[in-house]
Amino acid sequence: MRPLIGISCCVKAFGAFNTPNHAASDSYVRVVLGPVGGIPVLLPAAGEALAPEILPRLDGLILTGSRSNVWPGHYDGPAHAEGTPEDQQRDSTTLPLIRAAIQMGVPLLAICRGMQELNVALGGSLDQRIQDLPGRMDHSTPSDQPIPAVRTGKAHGIRLATQGLLHELAGETIVPVNSLHNQGVQKLAPRLDAMGWAPDGTVEAVKVRDAPGFAWGVQWHPEYDWERDAFSRRIFEHFGGACVAWSQARYARHAAE
Repeated sequence: MRPLIGISCCVKAFGAFNTPNHAASDSYVRVVLGPVGGIPVLLPAAGEALAPEILPRLDGLILTGSRSNVWPGHYDGPAHAEGTPEDQQRDSTTLPLIRAAIQMGVPLLAICRGMQELNVALGGSLDQRIQDLPGRMDHSTPSDQPIPAVRTGKAHGIRLATQGLLHELAGETIVPVNSLHNQGVQKLAPRLDAMGWAPDGTVEAVKVRDAPGFAWGVQWHPEYDWERDAFSRRIFEHFGGACVAWSQARYARHAAE
């Protein structure tokens, strides 16, 4: 039986009446059905009550990327610039979900906004517009390039920590990645270890040091190019393996009860 993988949703307005919808990109559904080897379960941005109800039924959790930014009140940051998209319903769902998943040992893979949520949930802070900071790169989506090219194209290299599984999956120390974000880690949460950095020092990959199970975050979007990029595919395959192991252990516990 394939593991059940929760996928975090955003609240987005659709249709002529701008009706709020709970949505996740098809790219996350396809990657769960593909190299993760699981069954996707879309998790609505329904608030903190969701975590204790849904986590015992899941075998893994993917925190998705999004154009919205984590509300700065969660890390005592300054107010966002006017026009910056926020999604406080998502924040109220994912932050407690992250803490509960780590405590339980449910495998967790946090992508882009998801990695920023992971850092904030564990006590870290964020830079809001990296491109405006002295000596930093523009990590955001270029507005003058076709979206497919931006998603799958390589924007810059990242340097991986030479000790650790992420480096083993890459097979090299410098790997090229795409880049579609404005926010990034400012202060790293006490429980997080950095596993990769952009040329300007921006943290690009993290792991939860004391987590009882798989708990990683990556700032880029491996879900966009896993079909052609071996490193991206290996990340999802490794995450999928952790989810299968958790699923087997979960069913064994239920059988013993």
